[in-house]
Amino acid sequence: MPPKAEKQQPMSVVEIASSDDEVEIGPPPGMQRKTTPSSSQSRRQHPRKKQKLQQNSSSEVIAAPVPAYQSLDCRSFWKAGGYDVGPVASKAPAQGQLEHARVHPKFLHSNATSHKWAFGAIAELLDNAVDEVHNGATFVKVDKIDIMKDNSPALLFQDDGGGMDPDGIRKCMSLGYSSKKSKTTIGQYGNGFKTSTMRLGADVLVFSCATRAGKATQSIGLLSYTFLRKTGQDDVIVPMIDFDISDSRAEPILYGSQDDWSSNLETIVEWSPFASKEELMQQFEDIGRHGTKIIIYNLWLNDEGIYELSFDDDEEDIRLRDEANHGQTKLHKKTAELRSHISYCIRYSLRAYASILYLRKFTNFSIVLRGKPVQHFNLVDDLKYSKTVSYKPQVGTIKEVTVETTVGFIKEAPALSISGFNVYHKNRLIRPFWKVTGDAAVKGNGVVGVLEANFIEPAHDKQDFERSSLYIRLEARLKQMVMDYWKHHCHLLGILPPGVKTLDIQKQGAVKTRKQLPANQHNIDLPTNEEEMNLDQLIIRNNRQLGSTGQSDSPVEESIIGLEAGSDSGVLSEGGLGSMPIDQICEENIQLFMRCEEYAKKETELKQTVEELEKELEQAKRKCAQLASHLETKRKQKILQQQSGKVA
Repeated sequence: MPPKAEKQQPMSVVEIASSDDEVEIGPPPGMQRKTTPSSSQSRRQHPRKKQKLQQNSSSEVIAAPVPAYQSLDCRSFWKAGGYDVGPVASKAPAQGQLEHARVHPKFLHSNATSHKWAFGAIAELLDNAVDEVHNGATFVKVDKIDIMKDNSPALLFQDDGGGMDPDGIRKCMSLGYSSKKSKTTIGQYGNGFKTSTMRLGADVLVFSCATRAGKATQSIGLLSYTFLRKTGQDDVIVPMIDFDISDSRAEPILYGSQDDWSSNLETIVEWSPFASKEELMQQFEDIGRHGTKIIIYNLWLNDEGIYELSFDDDEEDIRLRDEANHGQTKLHKKTAELRSHISYCIRYSLRAYASILYLRKFTNFSIVLRGKPVQHFNLVDDLKYSKTVSYKPQVGTIKEVTVETTVGFIKEAPALSISGFNVYHKNRLIRPFWKVTGDAAVKGNGVVGVLEANFIEPAHDKQDFERSSLYIRLEARLKQMVMDYWKHHCHLLGILPPGVKTLDIQKQGAVKTRKQLPANQHNIDLPTNEEEMNLDQLIIRNNRQLGSTGQSDSPVEESIIGLEAGSDSGVLSEGGLGSMPIDQICEENIQLFMRCEEYAKKETELKQTVEELEKELEQAKRKCAQLASHLETKRKQKILQQQSGKVA
């Protein structure tokens, strides 16, 4: 059966232009792409055919032949863009047409440098899969696969979302185009796919299945920096092929001639990890009727010539090679504890980073990393003494915005000096552990917060926010939150609240009391400013004079004693001769509080132990009853045997 042909359709090569209105892609059916005869004919020729052509003029340079499936000479990402560009042929536009700006392949690399961090690029691809939840996506799979051609690793992303039809995959491969206008979707700039894939590897192959208006299609696209570099292209060209599978048989969809389609297929096979069309088609088998598979290969190396991503340190994780641990076998205990915390693990562990990447847990969607689902981690559940603070930013809109921020101490405080805010935007983590206080500041250590700031816009790499006036005011407000929380809660960690000074009654003189107490009572005087003390008023009980019977001679009397503002502080002994500084009172009170917590914890543990012992006791009783019943049965059988023996 001959392949299906779409009338008046151009070839499937995408030339990425610099703006939406200049993108030369295969248009939807019924639209004709206008090209000059010379440019159209030259573009449609396969790169290898181009290489066989002779140099026509001094102004036109033809690339030298290169072997198939080569990697770049420089595999380090930060150095891959440093090469000289040869002379470019200048062609006059056809009559009646305007010139358009070309995008040189070097732009793919320079554009990808917006991702300073490889995990930030991976997060972009995860976002694309998450945005497919409204199209029915239930998972995104991230894994490592092996390339058979050169035995190298590749990165795999696969989801079961709605997929992309031929028009959709061309928009995906174009710069600056985004169809995501929803308030809930994360992507919005139309640049994430290109920057993220090129940041992780030199080449990417996309497989996508979709059904639109009753027509089921399969599409393959190749964005290859290696192909563009090795063939000497001066414009970004993306070979693509499409199939119509509506009749359960893959039939090529032609947008030009059969030669154009075959040329695209030949280019994809030559520069992809697969050796034939059959191997390419096998990649659709586990996608199903809808979904997308992305394979990133020729992964970048670091300056030492080692893969930037590590797949061997943990079989269930993908890690960045941690230079801080390089050559260190033994670490100090406190350093080891710090590096085991989630705030440090997200720097090198993709599993840790993915666990906090989204604020709210998905109900019917999971991230599967190397065959194992990522467990969602909510930092709020890991805080102690947490509280919620409301913040109303002035966004200049009619609708008032209220941001709820949860603040608390990390459970390891004060042992670990970790602080900062996890700031999300549309459920996506933008700034993890944003430290708004000074690095050398003691105040605020251990204070961590979580908030969702949808009123400010993230940067293009989604690892920071745009530096706007709203951002500056938010930073100032978060700093104030830290200081206020620290001031009112630091005593819970055994730290003296700010503003409390040591007052020695022996140096200040006698204590002024509000009323005369009996000789058997103590007088404790404390400042009445709760904001400075953050301690409950102390209840003073009279001393119990116990007799030989162990009972008190008089009932317990309680009185709350306070001083007028500006008076001295101290505790008098029964004879009125001793004194105790207020910081010592605070310290003892904090120690008692912490001991109470320890006892409460021990009590809970003891209750659990008692419950377990009671269960074991019940089991033992049941076993004992069973054994007793068994012994009784045996005894009766023995008696019957003896009686039957006597009768015989």
